[in-house]
Amino acid sequence: MSSDTQKHRQLLVALKAAQGKQDGSFEQAVTQAFEHVFDHLDRLNSHVSLGGSEGEDRTLKPGESPTLR
Repeated sequence: MSSDTQKHRQLLVALKAAQGKQDGSFEQAVTQAFEHVFDHLDRLNSHVSLGGSEGEDRTLKPGESPTLR
């Protein structure tokens, strides 16, 4: 099992275990889950070519889908 899959399972277990508790553990579990999501987004963004100086989208390559930029 990949370490990322294991991390996802740990995050889900923590969220389920913390549901309904009034000790702040649910908020902590949610924060950790969102931090992991943002890590994923950072990795995805690092693979995307940046647009021009104004932040516009780059020109599509021939045959490239706009949803895969």
